[in-house]
Order: sequence, then C-alpha cells, then structure tokens
Amino acid sequence: MTRQTTPDDVRFVERAITLAAQSPVVDPNPRVGAVIINARGEVVGEGFHRGAGHPHAEIEALRRAGEAARGSTAFVSLEPCNHAGRTGPCTEALITAGVTRVVFALADPNPLAAGGADRLRAAGVQVTSGVLADEGLALNRTWVHRVRTGRPFVTWKFAATLDGRSAAADGTSRWITGEPARAEVHALRATCGAVIAGTGTVLTDDPQLTVRDAQGLTGPQPLRVVIGHRSVPGEARVLDETAPTRLFRTHDLGQVLTELGSLGIHHALLEGGPTLAAAFVRAGLVDEVVAYLAPALLGSGTPALGDLGIATIGNILRLSPSSVSVVGSDVRIVAGLHRPDQEGH
Repeated sequence: MTRQTTPDDVRFVERAITLAAQSPVVDPNPRVGAVIINARGEVVGEGFHRGAGHPHAEIEALRRAGEAARGSTAFVSLEPCNHAGRTGPCTEALITAGVTRVVFALADPNPLAAGGADRLRAAGVQVTSGVLADEGLALNRTWVHRVRTGRPFVTWKFAATLDGRSAAADGTSRWITGEPARAEVHALRATCGAVIAGTGTVLTDDPQLTVRDAQGLTGPQPLRVVIGHRSVPGEARVLDETAPTRLFRTHDLGQVLTELGSLGIHHALLEGGPTLAAAFVRAGLVDEVVAYLAPALLGSGTPALGDLGIATIGNILRLSPSSVSVVGSDVRIVAGLHRPDQEGH
C-alpha cells in the first residue's frame, strides 16, 4: 500500500528537482537529483547526475550518506533506474544501502530503465510516485520527448519585424532585433544539442551557428546540422573547427531527426530560413516556436515562414503561447504548435 504524500515529501522532492537542474542540460541522459533523509528528518546525502559516464544521482547521494542511509528515505526527481548501463541499477544500490522508502517525481518513460518502482516494492521498499510529477517532466521535457518519439524536441527560433519580415528586399537581415535578444539566442543555443539550418541559409548568410558571448566562443558547442542537396563551400564558417558539423544531403527531415535522436540529442534548435522552417512545420516536426518580434516595419522582403499550403482561415495553424515578454526593445513569444483540427472552431 502506497503511503500518503506529506508536506515533507513535496519539500524534499522539490529539493531533488533543484539539484537535478545542476545536471548538464545537453547531456544525452536525463537530469536527475536525489536527497537522502534519515529517520529524524535530517539530510544525510545529496547528489545530482553530472553527465554520461558519471555516477547517477542516487549513487552520489548514497555515497555521501554512507551508513546513515540505512533506514532512510530517498527522494528522487526521476524513478530510480532498473538496468545496468555504464553504471549498475540504482534500485539495487538503494536496496543494498538499506533505504526503506523511495519518493520520486516522474516515472521513467525509458523502457530500458523503467520498472524501478516495481523492483523496489518487491524488495519491501515503500514507494511513493508522482510527487511534483509536472515539475519533474518540465525539467526533462526534451529528453522525455526523445525517449517517446525517437527524435529530438524541435524549437524553431526566428526573428522578424512586426509585419513578419526576416530580411529586407535586398536580402540584408543584420540586425532586425537588438543585442539583448541576440544574447538570449546564444543562451538558447547553449541548451541544445544541435542547431539546424538549410543550405540556402548557409550559402546566403554564412552563419557560424556557434554559442558565443561578448568575449567570443563559450562553453560546449552544439552539433551544427546543415540540410539540403546543394554543396557547401569548404570556406563556409559552418565548416570551421569551432564546432562539429553534419551535412545531410536529403530533404527527409524525419530521417535527419531520427539520426540525431540516435546520437542522444534530445533538443534541436531550428534556425533555418523560411523554406526549411515551412518544411518542418508542414511535416509536423516543430514542437515549439520562439519568436523575437522587433517593433519595426519593412513592408517588403523575405517572410519569416514559407508557404504552408494553407488557403483558408479555417485551416490556420494556431499556437499555444506559454510566455510573452519584453527583451530589450523586442518582444519574445514562446508557444507550442498544434494542428487546426484540435481546435473547437
């Protein structure tokens, strides 16, 4: 029988989620945190997963707890794994350490690692699941998406004027938005395992597609992905040595995303032009839109999005905004994408 959730359960799971947020955001593994509490309600061990090849959060917390783990409760942001990868199953470590109760937020969606709760219960450990499950999912939403679909979560980022232009009639586009918005884009890139552009954008704009700050290159660089049949010249900045690059000579976007998913990439940032963006949207492969709108007008020029084949307002693709904020002199809108047949009218 599952014990009723207590305020302490919520408090310590929240702490586990806070610890998990310190895990590398672009690591192929989920972000996980763990807290060990003894019978007197004292924290005796904490830990978070530091990346592929490092001990899992539960192992880190158990090591710090030592013998104090016997008779304790473990609070974890994700269901303890029940399989042996580079490290052994966390379930067995918890059982061996003498933990008597485990409370976790999110059930593990990975079929290779799931079953931890059942294994713990079979060993006589009390298990409470689903505490702050929404918060646990939000922490690992892109990783969960890859596990469930086999492909990365795709965020389409674009910048445009209020009349929807991403470039002027002569092709110039630097800079539509201000410095604060551009700095945010680099921060967004840093949370992604891949940045995607089309050959058209690469040939026209010669972007580097790296993470930079005011001092230059910074932190781990995402994989640069270029899609299209046209050749990319060897001197293109996207082929320099500052970051790895993959060229996909195909228009099969599903195949590209599946290959990226097989590499462990769970969040991809789409930064291509209007043609590639429209292709992703038409294929139903955009999960989120981050739009930076400048309070400016061009009246002509390149639209932010190409033709979607929509001829009537009844087929409009509506977005579900999750946030609207002012960034410098620009406006940022973050929204999820869904199909018009999901609308009531």
